[in-house]
Amino acid sequence: MLNSSESSSVEALRYVTRRHFFQDCRLGLGTLAFASMLGEGHGRLGANESLSSPMDPSAPPFPATAKRVIYLFMAGGPSSLELFDEKPKLRELNGKPVPESLIKTRRFAFLRKNMNLLGTRRQFRRHGESGLPFSELLPHIASHSDDICMVQSVRTDVFNHGPAKLFMNTGSPQFSGRPSMGSWVTYGIGSESRDLPGFVVLQSGGRGPRGGAALWGSGFLPTTYQGVPFLSGPEPILNLTSPSGFNFKRQRQFFDAVRDLNILRRSAVADPEISTRIAAYEMAYRMQTSAPELMELRGESTKTLEAYGAKPGEVSYANNCLLARRLVERGVRFVQLYHADWDHHGGGKNLGNDLEEVTGQIDRPTAALIGDLKQRGMLDDTLVIWGGEFGRTPMGEPRDPPGRDHHKDAFTMLFAGGGVRGGTLVGKTDDLGFEVAQDPAHVHDIQATMLHLLGFDHEKLTFRFQGRDFRLTDVHGHVVEKMLAAGTPRPPSLARAKA
Repeated sequence: MLNSSESSSVEALRYVTRRHFFQDCRLGLGTLAFASMLGEGHGRLGANESLSSPMDPSAPPFPATAKRVIYLFMAGGPSSLELFDEKPKLRELNGKPVPESLIKTRRFAFLRKNMNLLGTRRQFRRHGESGLPFSELLPHIASHSDDICMVQSVRTDVFNHGPAKLFMNTGSPQFSGRPSMGSWVTYGIGSESRDLPGFVVLQSGGRGPRGGAALWGSGFLPTTYQGVPFLSGPEPILNLTSPSGFNFKRQRQFFDAVRDLNILRRSAVADPEISTRIAAYEMAYRMQTSAPELMELRGESTKTLEAYGAKPGEVSYANNCLLARRLVERGVRFVQLYHADWDHHGGGKNLGNDLEEVTGQIDRPTAALIGDLKQRGMLDDTLVIWGGEFGRTPMGEPRDPPGRDHHKDAFTMLFAGGGVRGGTLVGKTDDLGFEVAQDPAHVHDIQATMLHLLGFDHEKLTFRFQGRDFRLTDVHGHVVEKMLAAGTPRPPSLARAKA
């Protein structure tokens, strides 16, 4: 125990501390730094001055073939067996019991007993010079066969929707606050847009995806890197529009005053979230004009609107595909579209009319997006990804009409642009579409390949949190070399292995 004299001494010493030196002293470093920033134009901004932002663009450490990503996420798990992966043997064995050797050590989401094989009734044919296989349900996407890299050997670790979506998007199946793919990308290379977020999320097709905002959250990264959901209509972001008659000059003065106070506080406590707060205020101010202009599709030509099937003012996947092109055109780095209604178990949601309806919603707009980017010279450095969180079983669920259960061991994803090898089929599944038979591509491998195309070694894009260096691919992942176009730089590890 301290006596009264000692307590007084300790109390006096409390004010002569490192924090006092940096913060309270009139000649402290914090005050000097703030005065310096004000003198350099980092306080109140003039007409041609700007404050540095955590989202300022930066060059990746390695040569990149992709500058931006559009991720078309088909929430619910599309059936590759109805869309891309034709299995004559499965059709031949339709209605027969599944071999016990395939399922005795497996777990499924809903299937338990009496599992019979289910062959598809969809017709397939090969398209383009590449001869990639597509079913009759995707004729428009198939017309871009020679631009597409089809990976039929994707595997994941989990078969329930929420955890599987998290795993695909964050590298972890747990709701543990891991950063999403878009957050890692913008953390690595920032954004080329000053007037829009670097990472934008668009949704269509019924309810939002299971997993919610965690799918596009920034986790332990600064919140400036989280995805920003946009709504369709004149007010894409809630509470962004000022009331009628509001004085914008006074609003600018308010933002300036708040920014100066935030800079002063940041110089005292060195909290990176204050930089995020400063950037958010500035972005919100600029977005009051940029966001409504972005969402106004009536400025697009009639030909473009018809190509996408877009209708101004509607909430649709077609509109969102066109918005995705407009967003990346304006410098947004990562755009993710979620389209629901792919959960076809049978009965109410089946592989008949329900599958035809959802493929009808996405086929033409997806093809139009690829074609539009190509026509504008943007496909070469824009990576387009299409896929869901897992696939569907070769066994049917005992419902009428039939459907398929969740399947984690083999499914298909599509890639175009950004340095991938167009007109290429990567991987192969067995005769029933149950397991990968050639060139497996785990979810972490897909993530590693995306980061490689953007100029990153996935093992080195890290963030230290709670004493550990975290990364998108956790402690796994390899670049899928067969996906890379000729001339695309190879990862150093592959170059060393060949040497």
